Amino acid sequence: MLVEFSVKNFMSFKDKVTFSMEAATGKENEENIIDIQNINERILKSTAIYGANASGKTNLIKAFTAAILMVRKSNNRQVGEKLMEMEPFAFDEKTKKEPCEFEFVFYAKGMKNIYGFIADKEKVYEEYLYQYITAKPTRIFERTNVNEYKFLQADEGKLNAIKTQNIDNKLFLATATTWNYDKTKEPYLWFAKKIDTYSGGMLLNDFVVESYNKDEGEELKNFTLKLLNEADIVIKDFSVEIEEHDVDSNMLMLLKNFNITSPMLPQKQRDVKIRMTHEVTNDEGNMKNYELNLNNESSGTQILFSFAPILKDVFENGKILVIDEIERSLHPSLVEMIIKFFHNPKINKGNAQLIFNTHDTNLLSLDIFRRDQIWFAEKDPKKGATDLYPLDDFSVRKNENIQKGYLNGRYGAIPFVATGDSLWED
Repeated sequence: MLVEFSVKNFMSFKDKVTFSMEAATGKENEENIIDIQNINERILKSTAIYGANASGKTNLIKAFTAAILMVRKSNNRQVGEKLMEMEPFAFDEKTKKEPCEFEFVFYAKGMKNIYGFIADKEKVYEEYLYQYITAKPTRIFERTNVNEYKFLQADEGKLNAIKTQNIDNKLFLATATTWNYDKTKEPYLWFAKKIDTYSGGMLLNDFVVESYNKDEGEELKNFTLKLLNEADIVIKDFSVEIEEHDVDSNMLMLLKNFNITSPMLPQKQRDVKIRMTHEVTNDEGNMKNYELNLNNESSGTQILFSFAPILKDVFENGKILVIDEIERSLHPSLVEMIIKFFHNPKINKGNAQLIFNTHDTNLLSLDIFRRDQIWFAEKDPKKGATDLYPLDDFSVRKNENIQKGYLNGRYGAIPFVATGDSLWED
């Protein structure tokens, strides 16, 4: 479970901002909270982020993505390889030369962790991992000045040997895990398997195709059909056919002419055919089945079909799902339906979490969300820097119309749109 995420000097985030999934003391919508008895914290199941265009909402998702990829790709880094995920705040001569900073507070296998690092495109300057083995955080490792380390005293011997295997542009969290250090294993696996970011309007990707391809027991098929039915999309059945064949020799020759080295050349090409079965009643009252290629279905149907394996995986494995523009090509009612899935303990049995940004003000309702679940991103028009803050910072009554308040500018984070009169001025 994610408790907190902080970022500094990354894209539009010049100063440190902290995004929290920790629930406040309010008693409303208790079903929206993960309340585990052996964890003395109340964690939110979902959060929604609002803001004007170019306010930095998407940059927060990109910050999540960059930090996660830094961990996942670390073990494959070559000496001197650039850390291209690192993008410092560019509108300041000082910050654009300084490294980016990230910190996560999260639970992995019931253990609370604090993990962070500071890096630019060249190297990792600082890194640390603390764990709540007792009531207070215990330092597992602390890295400063690129290659200076302090370790948990009991494990110094082993970690001193492992640090010699690390290099400037690699994260010690990944290196230590590769060398079988037990206390970094679960935090590393949390980044590798427990949190994913996506763009709204998601269509077929390798994970989705492979999920349907390996669905021998048709559990995923049944889940997908139920999901479509819940969304009032009547699909009786569907089929997924995957054919692999050798890449055309002319294509291989073309790739070689572009100086692509042979180990990178694709040897197989995959064709995916997905057909949706519709049961239709004709004028005589008889039922007949008709098939449509998925490409000919509505955008909403395509997105929900692609989203189903991801959603099933998230619920079954208690993952954190981070989505940029969740409402893209989906009706507001469908977005609300997905959010309520996360709030429903009968569906979300694994305490999965949903983090998303959106422009859909129909969701701004205290019937759906608690006040601490709604966040705003606002950019300073003079400095170009993004600030992030929750609705809970305002004195909001429990029966307040927050959609109206937001559109009226009470909470900030909205565009101040001009009349357009200046478009034709000389």
